[in-house]
Amino acid sequence: MVMFWVALLAISILIYLLLDGFDLGVGMLFGFAGSEANREAMLRTIAPVWDGNETWLIVTGVIMWGAFPLVYSMLLSAFYIPVLVMLLGLILRGVAFEFRGKASRSRWIWDVSFIAGSFAASFMQGAMVGALVEGLEFSNGEYAGGTFGWLTTFSVLCGIGLCFGYTLLGACWLVRKCDGPVRDATRHLVPLLAVAVLAFLVVVFTHALIEHLPILRRWIERPYLFVFPLVGAGAAAVLATSIVRHDDYWPFHMVSLIFATAFGTLALSFWPYMIPFVVTIDEAAAPHSSLAFMFWGAGLFVFPLMLLYVAIGYRVFRGKAAPAADHY
Repeated sequence: MVMFWVALLAISILIYLLLDGFDLGVGMLFGFAGSEANREAMLRTIAPVWDGNETWLIVTGVIMWGAFPLVYSMLLSAFYIPVLVMLLGLILRGVAFEFRGKASRSRWIWDVSFIAGSFAASFMQGAMVGALVEGLEFSNGEYAGGTFGWLTTFSVLCGIGLCFGYTLLGACWLVRKCDGPVRDATRHLVPLLAVAVLAFLVVVFTHALIEHLPILRRWIERPYLFVFPLVGAGAAAVLATSIVRHDDYWPFHMVSLIFATAFGTLALSFWPYMIPFVVTIDEAAAPHSSLAFMFWGAGLFVFPLMLLYVAIGYRVFRGKAAPAADHY
């Protein structure tokens, strides 16, 4: 039963990274649209799905709260500020998304809010991952790192890197969903963003080597982890080829595969810890009775229905975004 909830937690996190990742990426690219017509075209690509994408963050939080309450309490104590800023960013961009369609003279305010909220949420997510990888200070099951213990050079680098990664994913989404000026402009951005992500990976790996981060030992002890970077390298090669050939379909899928391989590498590097290297999965899990109770409701019915809903939604809104005047 514990492994069932570990699997659902991992799937929920990955789905959130991919779905809200391109959503946030489009938000960060919003500032480079150049014209109101381009901005509206960009918004039409995410209008049917943006609120559903964020649902997976709630699913992740609920699974952690119900199935792994110890981890939930410890991480929220450490990440109170970044979680709060992330949520405020998501709220701000959601409000901006709805309000800009009704505003005229104040539309620029909501445009800036949409961009700022996207950057804030993306950066904080990356910073939290970076802090986990670097290691947080705990004592007797309680966070002991101080208010800004999560804020380090490494976590800032990871925050910036995830912004680039989400922006790359968002650019590939726009290439897939748009025609005309938006597609052409973002297609030119994809190689630049891919180089930026590659540079980030080099810098982060170099920093990890210099600081002798504990996670590096996992890569030495578990050589099978290098399968994921190899798959990611293959996806990067297909990405480069598809961009050269002006293919609209494959770039998004290849960047999604790169995200999935990075997530797989990180998850298996942490294994069997929920908080590396402090709390294991078995130590973090709720009692079996609680896990079983959740299984018969959320696990057996709600989660599959959510997956089905998402699959149907993306099936219905497949293809290029329609050039309608207003979809939001």
